[in-house]
Amino acid sequence: MDTANENAAPEAAGKPQRGIQSLDVTGDLLAALVAAGTPLPLRDLAAAAGMAPAKAFPHLVSLQKIGLLARDAVGRYEVGPLGLELGLIGLARLSPVREADAELIDLAAATAMSVALAVPGPLGPTVVRLEESALPLHVSLRPGTVMSLVNTAIGRVFAAWVDDDVRAALLAQDELRLAGAPPREGARADFLARLAAIRAQGVDTALDKPVPGISTVAAPVFDHTGSVCLVLAVMGPSGSLDIAREGTAAQRLIAAAARLSRRFGYVEGAPAAPP
Repeated sequence: MDTANENAAPEAAGKPQRGIQSLDVTGDLLAALVAAGTPLPLRDLAAAAGMAPAKAFPHLVSLQKIGLLARDAVGRYEVGPLGLELGLIGLARLSPVREADAELIDLAAATAMSVALAVPGPLGPTVVRLEESALPLHVSLRPGTVMSLVNTAIGRVFAAWVDDDVRAALLAQDELRLAGAPPREGARADFLARLAAIRAQGVDTALDKPVPGISTVAAPVFDHTGSVCLVLAVMGPSGSLDIAREGTAAQRLIAAAARLSRRFGYVEGAPAAPP
């Protein structure tokens, strides 16, 4: 009998392959610790994984032995040296733009709107990917476009989480970007208040700006350091796109950004880059 073919048969037939049940239980403990985002004592970790402490304990002992987990000075379980090494390998292989591509396509299909992806560039937030809807937007937006930090939702989301000195240097040249203009005298306080609101809401919106008839809702994607690595934006005709945070488009956008942030190692609730 062809052993290789026999082993491959269940997968080829679309049937789930049989695993090791005890490892599935171990995986539940690891998933619970990841979801918590903080070291946990035995009782809390077992409860988060939906099992009794007596059942969880032998699995945790084995995870410590192989280095996937460790215990801190007060006995809480945390990531061990092998777990850290595996995480670093995974992060080193990640390409944010490539990883975001599937989310970009799905988001455009789910909202029936155009979706843009921007990254921090030397001149400011730069669009690197645009997935257009069935009715393309007639705007001067294409890969390579650098967005205004003051007058675009994408730019303001980026500006909300960069360091003060970086933001100040970029603002000095904002007139060079799409929809950019020199900062207005006396507008600094309003701009900083807008950035604080963006940090509180997790999104920014633009109604009929900077292009009349076109609206945008944008959200940040964070990496493992808490820094903005991408900005996702849904764009569409103002009469068709509901940009309210509670609206369907914004909620789908927020969910997609959160999934990508988790993929890039960001722990929700951890401190982001300083405003």
